[in-house]
Amino acid sequence: MTAAEMQVQARLAAMAHGLDPAVVCAVVEQESGWNPWAIRYEPGFFTRYVERLVTAGKLDDITEGVARSFSWGLMQIMGECAREHGYAGNLAALCDPAVGLEWGCLHLKSKVVAAGGDAKTALLLWNGGGNASYPDEVMARMAKYKTS
Repeated sequence: MTAAEMQVQARLAAMAHGLDPAVVCAVVEQESGWNPWAIRYEPGFFTRYVERLVTAGKLDDITEGVARSFSWGLMQIMGECAREHGYAGNLAALCDPAVGLEWGCLHLKSKVVAAGGDAKTALLLWNGGGNASYPDEVMARMAKYKTS
């Protein structure tokens, strides 16, 4: 699939979730550079969010726990975030552009709602708050994805 085809999919997924397509495309560029196979293990995320599930006996499969601590695909949605929204499939399938964009947009929409519609706050929540300049970095990429 070409980058242009993925951009069309990103725009459609954004619109289906009531999101600005330029924001979704900018997040994809920032997070994965339009590489659908991008994955990244985040050990700090495991320690902060997933390890407690294992300790509490709510998750007995350590492989699943580690997979939940990866960010997957175009939008780099965390496996745990996808699970929290009800995703029951194989987490590696989040690298399929259609799957990853669907669940990534669902999660991003939840951040927009939590932020009361404020895009900067929503992007900071999306990123976990670890990089205060993240919203500005994403928003700087939006202009190239705006359509007239």
